[in-house]
Amino acid sequence: QVQLLESGGGLVQPGGSLTLSCAASENIFNFNAMGWYRQAPGRQRELVATINVGGRVNYADSAKGRFTISRENAKNTVHLQMNSLKPEDTGVYYCKARRGFSDYWGQGTQVTVSS
Repeated sequence: QVQLLESGGGLVQPGGSLTLSCAASENIFNFNAMGWYRQAPGRQRELVATINVGGRVNYADSAKGRFTISRENAKNTVHLQMNSLKPEDTGVYYCKARRGFSDYWGQGTQVTVSS
């Protein structure tokens, strides 16, 4: 059973920074890709950033230039560094791992950007 544990969410002022972490219960190279998604109140879950097994990264337009996804291989962890946060970045952030046709999700961590 794959487990993904997110951490690092919280309340931050506009313009601030947060780093989210997703710790996997197994070697992250067992997955084809890992990524971060977010869901704002009343909206569908949307992609924020992904990183595949080869290290290729992909970002939503809203995240480009502000967010950075990275891996910490020794800890089986994927991070999302978020800078210049805006109120519209508010939502629950979920970690996802994909292996073949199977997707695994974490429980999510709340990010609130507000003054």
